[in-house]
Amino acid sequence: MARPPSFQRATVTRIIKESADSRSFILAPHDEPLVYQAGQFCTFRVPVDGKNLYRSYSMSSAPETDGELMTTVKRVPGGQVSNWLHDNVSEGDALEMSRAAGRFCLRPAVVPLLGFSGGSGITPVLSLTKSALASTDRQVRLLCADRDQPSVLFEAALRELAERYPGRLEVIRHLDSDRGFLTPDQVRAFVGADAHADAYVCGPEAFMEMIENALPGPGLVFSERFGAPAPGITAAAPAVAELADSMARPDPAAASPPAPAAPAASDAGGTVTIFLDRKTASVPTRAGETLLQAARRAGLTPPFSCEQGNCATCMARITEGSATMTVNDALTDDEVADGYVLTCQAVPDSPTVTVRYE
Repeated sequence: MARPPSFQRATVTRIIKESADSRSFILAPHDEPLVYQAGQFCTFRVPVDGKNLYRSYSMSSAPETDGELMTTVKRVPGGQVSNWLHDNVSEGDALEMSRAAGRFCLRPAVVPLLGFSGGSGITPVLSLTKSALASTDRQVRLLCADRDQPSVLFEAALRELAERYPGRLEVIRHLDSDRGFLTPDQVRAFVGADAHADAYVCGPEAFMEMIENALPGPGLVFSERFGAPAPGITAAAPAVAELADSMARPDPAAASPPAPAAPAASDAGGTVTIFLDRKTASVPTRAGETLLQAARRAGLTPPFSCEQGNCATCMARITEGSATMTVNDALTDDEVADGYVLTCQAVPDSPTVTVRYE
């Protein structure tokens, strides 16, 4: 059964300095333990300058191995939320966080697992590594690319995992400062005889695209993309822009990305009705306009973050009519069957649509 989106408070019990610009926050939810899978993320609601901003961060913990919940945030120059978390949150403070979401999870398999991470893309890859080592007999091999040694994350944690699971975990570090950017030939050399393995890829878009194109196959490839699409990347492939970016979706120098302009066409003969925060508004349907855009046009302030179908911050439920999502990298099949949509991706395909933000 699908669960409606909601936020609960969680106390920050500890803060760990992972690098000069990265912090891990150990969280203790107030209401109930967070149920999550390795590789998933949570959305955080943070008050910045009198406004609630929403950013999603991956878990660096794994339920099979960690009794504590941990998320890791890298400071982004100009990033509103990452800087606020680094500068304002202390041990004992409380944050608001959503349920877990995301599909960057382990599939049942016995083939080796190859992890490719660029910068802070190691965050969900670490979670997956912990889970695979603890719950399966699979071999795990990681190729981690970082800008330089001070930028390296989780070096001690991965070393401890290698000692705990001897012969099952291999970690190869690639520092751009020493060897230049990672190349397709180096990727193929790393893969070696494991071309049939499952590959999990997370990092900047250019890095991920290079990895995906270099992998020789026939193994399956699973990718986790964050933030707004880079130039030339279609809406079906949202991406991060820089190696230095945190795992937020997104946390760029500006606030949330601007919404695509609504079509110039007038109403298409239907009506969109939105229920949000005890308010109700209706607007004529516009061809090609998403439910999120319709809610804004109606004068409401719906929640959103990535606007790329990744984070589930804009999740709402259709109670009348129907809509089709262009991208869905966050909702489960059960949630979709129960009427939930990502409003940033959902375009009405019936004359009348009613949507409720819960």
